Amino acid sequence: MEISKDEQKVLAAKTAVDTLFENGSIFSGMKIGLGTGSTALPAISRICELINAKKITNIKAVPTSLQTATFCEKNGIHLFSLNSKEIDGVLDLTIDGADEIDGENNLIKGGGAALLLEKIVAYSSKKYAIVADESKSVSSLGSRFPLPVEIIGEAKRSVEKRLEKLGATCTLREGVKKCGPVITDNGNQILDCLWKSGVDARKMEEEIKKIPGVVEVGFFTFLRPTAFIAHKDGSVEKRP
Repeated sequence: MEISKDEQKVLAAKTAVDTLFENGSIFSGMKIGLGTGSTALPAISRICELINAKKITNIKAVPTSLQTATFCEKNGIHLFSLNSKEIDGVLDLTIDGADEIDGENNLIKGGGAALLLEKIVAYSSKKYAIVADESKSVSSLGSRFPLPVEIIGEAKRSVEKRLEKLGATCTLREGVKKCGPVITDNGNQILDCLWKSGVDARKMEEEIKKIPGVVEVGFFTFLRPTAFIAHKDGSVEKRP
């Protein structure tokens, strides 16, 4: 019997959390980054279950978005900023989802418009784990799920022209139930970019970050996560 995409997300999240927390060993005082989106939230829910079962105690969590912070507050997880003296800019582990992941564990993230803090938190972590359903696993990045590029609004047209020279088709992300563009938690805008075929994600990340007016890009290629990918047959692939 095949399981649905939503069931895959829950399975990947539970497997990842249980594996990372060594199948129920008691952990105390860990500093954890918590991601954003429909796959990250099941992972946070599982962490809450382990907290309630006293398998995890006194954790210090850093959220990557207002969505995540609100969810954590409702579920009793104590929150800190990355600058808090208790965190001191370094995390033990970050758990997040991805919009796409290729065979080398390069990622596209930012479907929830939280890519800036997601990248800061991920790159401040000793360990980084990604949970995903099988639809997120692709052979190459950039031609199916749009790459989010967070930009300063005033630079929109100049950034678009530079991205078009790199072969991208750009669309300003518009709000849902809101007139006008999406505004990120950081007060910026998002350009969603697609190429006709897959691109060299690492090279393209470097090129896009050189463009004045770009705040951050949704390619994550400089930190290889451990990925937990659930499949419709009920299995979970761990790589590497």
